[in-house]
Amino acid sequence: MARYLLLRLLDLVPTVFLVLTLVFIAMRILPGDPALAALGANADGGQLEAFRERMGLNDPLWLQYVHFLWDAVRLDFGNSLMSNIPISTLIANNLPHTVYLTIVSVALGLFIGIPLGLYAATQRNKLPDNALRIYSLIGYSVPDFYLGAILLIVFSLNLGWFPINGAGEGFWDGLHHIFLPALSLALLKSAFLGRLTRTSLLEVLGRDYVRTARAKGAREGRVIFRHGLRNAMLPLSTGIGISILATLSGAVAIELVFNRPGIGRLLISAIQERDYPVIQAGVMMFATFVVLVNLLMDIVYIFIDPRIRMKS
Repeated sequence: MARYLLLRLLDLVPTVFLVLTLVFIAMRILPGDPALAALGANADGGQLEAFRERMGLNDPLWLQYVHFLWDAVRLDFGNSLMSNIPISTLIANNLPHTVYLTIVSVALGLFIGIPLGLYAATQRNKLPDNALRIYSLIGYSVPDFYLGAILLIVFSLNLGWFPINGAGEGFWDGLHHIFLPALSLALLKSAFLGRLTRTSLLEVLGRDYVRTARAKGAREGRVIFRHGLRNAMLPLSTGIGISILATLSGAVAIELVFNRPGIGRLLISAIQERDYPVIQAGVMMFATFVVLVNLLMDIVYIFIDPRIRMKS
């Protein structure tokens, strides 16, 4: 187990390194001048040149790359080109909001999707099953930000039940503010999880050991939960991992729609302003999260399926 985890952690290094390299290259080939974006169109040539020199933008690309990698290894991302605020401070102020939104959205998606999938599997080819299929089709088709905009217009602007923007203060006020953004992400993810739960459970319920359990007189609830759902957890855990990553990426647009603080909103602003250090730090955070979530799912596989535990 320890050896397996060590190997998986070592896989993180080249993945993050590759992402950082691609981000560095992309930021340098995009059109536009970060000095001009930072100082404005009224800045003269001397001010622009002094800014580029101070920020190391006049250095050769290979030297900028070396400095960039060295700073990334030390987790020293420098200051924002626009506000001169330390990037570590910007991340510390915004990251908790994105993580909180992701956790609440995934929890809501699981709470809605898995029971729907269970019920549809037990009502195969009946009205609840057909309803889940339609719900899943809608969930696959509607973008997160579009649904978020609809919910915002209906429940915030028209009915006034929920705040229009912000993250709130305190636990209950924070829940009040986060409910609609989280619901926007959760409803669509629950459609995917519900369909996956139904498919995985139906496959398990058709196996010989399930028929044997029923032949021995086991109660249907025991068959569904002990023999069915438990053995359907492996593909379902994969779907949960995908949902976490999709929710994390969808949070970028949702933070903009609901005007919430977060890493996504910070990244969009940095891209518009060509703020290299903030973009590089933000993308590195997202890449690290993706690798860590994949690692977490691998650990879950080991505990769910003993065969994987033996191979590792």
